[in-house]
Amino acid sequence: MSASPARSVAHKVLVRVFDEGAYADRAFAGEAAGLDARDRAFAQRVAYGAIQRVRTLDHALEAIGGRPVAALDVPVRAALRLGAYELAFLGGVPPRASVNEAVELARASGAGRATGLVNAVLRRVSEQVRKLLDALPASTPQEAALKHSYPDWVAETWWREWGAGEALELMRFQNEPAETAVRVVGTGEARVVERIEPDWLERGLVWPQSRGSQVAGLSVGAAAGERVLDLCAAPGGKATQLAERAGEVVAVELHPGRARELEENAQRLGAHNVTVVNADARELPADLTGFDRALVDAPCSGLGVLASRPDLRWRAQPLPELQLELLRVAAERVRPGGAITYSVCTIAAAENEQVVEASGLEVEPLGELWPEFAHPRRPEFLLTLPHKHHTSGFFIARLRP
Repeated sequence: MSASPARSVAHKVLVRVFDEGAYADRAFAGEAAGLDARDRAFAQRVAYGAIQRVRTLDHALEAIGGRPVAALDVPVRAALRLGAYELAFLGGVPPRASVNEAVELARASGAGRATGLVNAVLRRVSEQVRKLLDALPASTPQEAALKHSYPDWVAETWWREWGAGEALELMRFQNEPAETAVRVVGTGEARVVERIEPDWLERGLVWPQSRGSQVAGLSVGAAAGERVLDLCAAPGGKATQLAERAGEVVAVELHPGRARELEENAQRLGAHNVTVVNADARELPADLTGFDRALVDAPCSGLGVLASRPDLRWRAQPLPELQLELLRVAAERVRPGGAITYSVCTIAAAENEQVVEASGLEVEPLGELWPEFAHPRRPEFLLTLPHKHHTSGFFIARLRP
């Protein structure tokens, strides 16, 4: 007997993410290339779920198995985590099958001598894990972070800014698979789909883009004939969205490989009015100025997209200094009376309203234009919340120098 192709892929992804430092989405795309649609969906569910829940899973494995997970060999650790995820969080799979598959994963990866350990630990996990996890308290940020598998600082941030109830909702919701949304090229329609057909992408019919991200693009307010600067443009979702309305879009990207990808994406989507500039946004050529509008879709901690980027919670860090620097660059590059839209896919005041306040730029209220997304405490801004709007979390502000 050998492990299923889907679980074999998931196992390789876990090894690459936790022991080789790979990004989950890139590792999965490479490993899952040969799977059919059904196996691909299952492999993604278990791989992403185990990556998201790894803190809670390791706690359960150590409490039940009696030994530190970090001391185990790499393939054994990955097999145990996958097996524990299935047993703890995935319904519809018989426990015996989950245990046996994990044993075969360990065997196939060259850890044959550890198959007895994997079998014994996961059999105990199958009997005890749900009761153990149900009993974990969540009355403090630190307890909730362990129960729902987040770094302490993320739970503490949400607890402080949103209160215990909303913080717990945010944590629970972003442990579930994100909805799959696309922007229909040409019409701009935001459409939620079951899956994205490869043919749609190859023909440039749609662009994978969350509804929250699409709101950020629309908030720029680009109009016919306008020149728009997109300071952090790759892979091109918002740049090509802007191109459907604006006269010209200058899309800036720092990394050469991502700049090439951005150019290819723009061409495939028919966005021929997008000009890609491979440069540091903080060191742009002097002639790139006088824009009607600018978008600063800045790098951030990503606390609003943790459902779709499972490893991000373990890498995330706030970047308010860089965000403020980019906002000031944008303010210098727009014409007098021009507008700047600041958007970040995170839910944290230090990267949201505090960056805007530090910029000294004038706020142009957005809440009346999109009342359903108005920030609950600062309605001049927009804030899409995963647990309320069922899309990615984006903070959006429109500003003027």
